[in-house]
Amino acid sequence: MLPELSRWNMILRLALPIMAGMLSQSLMNQVDAALIGRLGETELAAAGVGGYAMFMVTACLFGLSSGVQAQVARRHGEADVSAGSRDPRAEPLVSGLALAALLGLPLMLLCLWQAPTLIGWLNDDGAVSALAVSYFRWRVIALLPVAMIFCYRGYWNGIQQTGLYLRIMLIMQAVNLVASVGLIFGYWGLPAMGVSGAGLGSSLSLFVGLGIWAWLSRRAGTPRRPCPRTLATTLRLATPHSFQQLWFAAGYAVLFWILGQIDTASVAVGHVLVNLSLLLILPGVGLGMAAMSLVGEALGNASPEKAHRWGWDTVRVAWLLLALLALPMLTIPHAVLGLFLHEPDLITLGVAPLRLTAMMIVIDAVALVFTQALLGAGANRTVMQLTLACQWLVFLPLAWWFGVHEGAGLLAVWWCQLGYRALNSLCFAIIWQRRRWQQLAV
Repeated sequence: MLPELSRWNMILRLALPIMAGMLSQSLMNQVDAALIGRLGETELAAAGVGGYAMFMVTACLFGLSSGVQAQVARRHGEADVSAGSRDPRAEPLVSGLALAALLGLPLMLLCLWQAPTLIGWLNDDGAVSALAVSYFRWRVIALLPVAMIFCYRGYWNGIQQTGLYLRIMLIMQAVNLVASVGLIFGYWGLPAMGVSGAGLGSSLSLFVGLGIWAWLSRRAGTPRRPCPRTLATTLRLATPHSFQQLWFAAGYAVLFWILGQIDTASVAVGHVLVNLSLLLILPGVGLGMAAMSLVGEALGNASPEKAHRWGWDTVRVAWLLLALLALPMLTIPHAVLGLFLHEPDLITLGVAPLRLTAMMIVIDAVALVFTQALLGAGANRTVMQLTLACQWLVFLPLAWWFGVHEGAGLLAVWWCQLGYRALNSLCFAIIWQRRRWQQLAV
């Protein structure tokens, strides 16, 4: 058994590159928004609508990442890879890539065809929708690279080479920045495409990233054909997680609909609070992805007690880190909100919910880590059922009842969200302690 400090070092060694990569993606999204914002309010709104549509479509394939990573981590613990022998860790990657092609290509073609219909569900402003359709189509042409990158990321994270993810992400962000600037404004002889140029710039960066991932993985010696059994396992693991991500994202659309029933000010403040919380939980997600690899490897080594301990050790790191990030929101909420809101009434409205958000992200550490750790153990269906039940059967109905029906407003919605997060984390902790996940085959 490793000493406590060594275990924390191992967790952070795996998690920090993942966290930095996720943070770079989030910051790049803000840079894109700033660039598009120079074009005007309509263009910025169109990019927001098109980006959310892309997020919903991408969620359908997100489970490929965890499906590949869970199997690779388990085989990483089991594998005895000698010179010239077949590496069983690569089989899930090839199966994931095959599924990415089988699912991603038809979905991309469907989205290109039905883009006006999809965008129309999200926005009814004609000027915004027209631009959003064009932006979305330029983004969705890279859906297949997105799905394949999920698989490559799962493979390299599963063999605990997480630093590669960060390095490739930084290259992709540089390509995205240069291409988007040139294509939005027509610099360096490129056509001035406006908001569509931002979509094309993002897609070009994804094709570059896919090329780098593929080249490095071919050098590592992956098999050419998927194993039918591994293909079926990957699909079995990926489907619940993709379904969960799709409906979890849809839940945020319902949340903003609820806030819209209260008043416009609640929508404005709610957007700031949600974006802040989604940004600040990224370290928890990154730590959870590290836990996925560590738990899978321990189970592959037939060490269930070690796997159980990895989960709780990662939660302790997440608690500490998220508490530090939440501290400014708890102690200087006016200053934090002043970075995003410029009307005193909106800042006042957001102070109490922001403090609840600070408590929320610390409480959420348990669920963030154990969600990923359970995916690493193969308990994908359990994660899906618990996550969606708490969100759709508890939080959203209570948020509407107290916030809209009872007229208690934004603060009541955030109290409901705090309770939902606490219940969600408690349920995940109980499931982790019951240890039934230790018996699952991957």
